[in-house]
Amino acid sequence: MSTTHDSLRDRLAELRGGGAPRPLDARALAALAANPGCRRRALLDAAGVDKGAVAEVLGAPAPFGQSRFAFSRGHAFETRVKADGGAELLRLLGADEEQARAAAVPDLSAPGPEGRAARTRLAFEQAAAGGWTLLDHPLLALEVAGSVAYLEPDAVAVGPDGKWTVAEIKSFPILDGGADAVKVGAAARQAAVYVLALDMLAAGRTRTDVLLVCPKDFSNLPTASWVDVRRQLSVTRRQLARLTRIEEIASGLPPGTTFDLGRGPDGRGPTRPPAQLRAAVDAVPAAYAPECLSACELSFHCRNAAQAAGRIEACGRALRGDLGDLTTVDAVLAAASGKEGDASDPAVAALRRAATLRAEALAAKDGAR
Repeated sequence: MSTTHDSLRDRLAELRGGGAPRPLDARALAALAANPGCRRRALLDAAGVDKGAVAEVLGAPAPFGQSRFAFSRGHAFETRVKADGGAELLRLLGADEEQARAAAVPDLSAPGPEGRAARTRLAFEQAAAGGWTLLDHPLLALEVAGSVAYLEPDAVAVGPDGKWTVAEIKSFPILDGGADAVKVGAAARQAAVYVLALDMLAAGRTRTDVLLVCPKDFSNLPTASWVDVRRQLSVTRRQLARLTRIEEIASGLPPGTTFDLGRGPDGRGPTRPPAQLRAAVDAVPAAYAPECLSACELSFHCRNAAQAAGRIEACGRALRGDLGDLTTVDAVLAAASGKEGDASDPAVAALRRAATLRAEALAAKDGAR
C-alpha cells in the first residue's frame, strides 16, 4: 500500500478514535452511491465509524438492523443453499449433477482483509477452464474516493466459459414467481457494487445479470431468479466517481475533530458529552434528503437539523431542485410575498403566481360565505 494510503488510513483511525473500524460493505456503498453529495456519510463510512452508536449518543437513533430471528433465518437458509459443496447453488447457476460434484471450492481463508483479498484474486486466476469453481464469501477490494473498501458477496461462480457470476442469497421469499420489488431493488443495487469490484479485477469477465436465490413461496426450498443490474451498475459507477476524495473532506475539518464516543476506565461507554460529538458531526457537511431515512443511521439527526434550520431539502430533492437558489422556508415565503427575490427568476415568478392564486381563492371563499 502506498504512503498516501498509509497516511489516510492513520488519519481515519484518528477520526474514529481507535478501535476496529466497521467494514464499509456493499449495502453502505449502494446507499452512498444514491447520495454522493453527502460528505458526512462518505467520511464516517470511510473511517469505519459506528454511525448507529453515534446517533444513539446524539439522541436521534434510527430503527435499523436485522432482528436476531431474521439473521438466524437468513444464515440457516444460506447454509442450506451452500450445503454439499454448493451443489444446490451450482445447480441453480446451470451446472448439471456431475459438474456440481466436480466443482472446485477453494479455501479463501487468510490473515487480515488484505490477505483474504489477495487469496481471492489468486483463486480467480487459478480457476480451471472448462469446469465450475465456486468462491464462497470471497473478499473484494474496491477503491472509493481514495479509501479502500473490502466487500464480501455471498458467492461468486466461475463457469466453464470463464465468466464470473455473482450470487446473492436472501431470506425474503419469491411468491408465485415474484418477490417484493423494494427488496429486489435493494439486492440489485448491492449486487451491482460487487460487479463493479469484480470489474476492477478483470474488466468484461463478470456477467451483468446476477443470480438472486430466495426461499420458494412459504417453504425453505431455494429457488432463483436472474436480475439484470446493468442500470444499477451504471448509476453506481457514475455516482461513486462523483464522490469528493476522503482526503479533501478530512483536511477541511477543525483541528482535533474526532468521532470517538469515549470509554471509561472500566472500558464501558460512551462517556463523551453529546454536545462535543454533535459539534464534530456537524463539522462535516451533510446532504440530507427524505430518502436517507431508509438508508442511513444518522438520518434522523440530519433531518432534525434540516427542519430546525428551515432548509428546503427536508421537503425532498424534487422541491429543492425546483426552487433553485431559494434554500430555506423563510426565503421561499419572502419570495412568494414579494419581499425578496428577483422577479425574473422562474422559481420566484412561480411562487408569486401561486401566492396570487391562493389569495384569490381565499377571497372567493370568503365572498361566498
